[in-house]
Amino acid sequence: MADVLVVSVQVSDAVVTVRARTRASVSAGCTGCGRLSTWCHSRYERLLADIALAGRSLRIRLSVRRLYCENPTCPKKTFAEQVPGLTVRYQRRTPQLQRLVEAVGVVLAGRGGARMLRILNVTLSRCTVLSQLMRVPLPPWETPRVLGVDDFALYGDTYGTLLVDATTRLPLTLWEGRDSEQLTGWLREHPGVEVACRDGSLAYRHGLTVGAPDAVQVSDRFHLWQGLSRRVQDIASAHRSCLPAALPPVSATDPALVEESGENTAADTRAGRHARRLFEAVQALSRTGRSHRSVARELGLDRRTVGKYARARTWQEVMRRPPRKPSALDPYLDYLQQRWDEGQHSAKILHEELQTKGYFGHYQRVKMAVAPLRRGLPLDEPRQRPPSPRGAARWITTHPNRRSPHINDCLARLLDQCPELRHTHDLVRRFAVMLDNRDAAPLAGWLDDLANSGLTPLAGLARALREDRDAVTQGIATPYNSGVNEGRITDVKLQKRLMAGRAGVPLLRHRVVLIAHFRRRDADRPIVSPR
Repeated sequence: MADVLVVSVQVSDAVVTVRARTRASVSAGCTGCGRLSTWCHSRYERLLADIALAGRSLRIRLSVRRLYCENPTCPKKTFAEQVPGLTVRYQRRTPQLQRLVEAVGVVLAGRGGARMLRILNVTLSRCTVLSQLMRVPLPPWETPRVLGVDDFALYGDTYGTLLVDATTRLPLTLWEGRDSEQLTGWLREHPGVEVACRDGSLAYRHGLTVGAPDAVQVSDRFHLWQGLSRRVQDIASAHRSCLPAALPPVSATDPALVEESGENTAADTRAGRHARRLFEAVQALSRTGRSHRSVARELGLDRRTVGKYARARTWQEVMRRPPRKPSALDPYLDYLQQRWDEGQHSAKILHEELQTKGYFGHYQRVKMAVAPLRRGLPLDEPRQRPPSPRGAARWITTHPNRRSPHINDCLARLLDQCPELRHTHDLVRRFAVMLDNRDAAPLAGWLDDLANSGLTPLAGLARALREDRDAVTQGIATPYNSGVNEGRITDVKLQKRLMAGRAGVPLLRHRVVLIAHFRRRDADRPIVSPR
């Protein structure tokens, strides 16, 4: 402002207009040769937009000079002066406002950025915000020593490739596709990569081998464990019949009595009455020899529903009674049964007694829990479902210290019932020990045991790991991994969602790279506490 003379200030309800002019005594540098000059040719007015002032838009009408260049060898005869910090050639925004527009564009992209700028009394369209964002130059970077390579879902069945500097934890670039030719070309243009972290993709393996033959390839530990977990789930799916063995043994209660009481309870419900009426109607029409399609037309049901009722022997078979979910009242069911047998049948008094024992649930839950006792039925205790193949695989791949005692008991019963899952569990634990100790020495023997296990999924995994054995060994024994890549891919997905998935690859690349540097710059900026 030392080079500018303020002439007047006009304040309205929405706009503050400042009229100013540059001082005639101040010399300006030629835009062609840089020589200083004060020889004025003429003046003209520039209209500049600045950041809002007191909630009002700020407009600056600045009168600037056009000067003669006093260097006779300069190709420019005249030039327009620029005020440092206030004007930029061919721009109608001050540098301060331009930085604000660029920052908002990087963080919020087009439509969201335009809305935020409108709150800040800066009216720009979403297209303008995106164009200003794309004008921001990407920060310079050097070829990383440790490179992370991973793929991500771009849209639909189309995937992209993201490169990350594992040392600085900053993204370098991304492109559409995950073929080896693109990666090979990038590595040849940027030589110097010493270590490359990747997953088990054949395309990335080939691209790194051709583009950077001297680089050490590391197969990521997470992807190794993920691949093993998928094979464990396949084995659990093949032995699905063994999964019910994980449930605890049934109590000594008379099964016939429990079944009868369950049927009586279902018959008293609205769903039970409806199922019983449909069962009787379908069975009556089916006995006449009519087809399922004809019965379905007459009753207004789906043909598959008619077939289900026709195949059932009793109406209870078509009643699906889902297991009750555990609740906070479950630890107190034995106490409720004891007090009921002692003659206390008031749900209100039982609720008050449970509160003294640490129960913080509502009275209605206690009232519903003792309702079967009033009809002469046992308490409705939670029933457990057998674990799914995915759940059983999660039990096997979870560290024993991180499993609850209940899961440890269920897993022990399951492994006693199924020798194949027990063998799988032992192999998984051996691989986990290798990862924990970062010791790849037992890898060869472990791969032989996988191949000779007699389990097809594990044998296939052994063949795949043998083809990539050097990278697998590095992944087990070295501290390098693709954790940085996974974090950056999460950020890529966030930026895609902020732009409703409509961003093209150039815009997505620009935002992902810039926003990572913006965050790093803000994190490194010291926090000044107010005095």
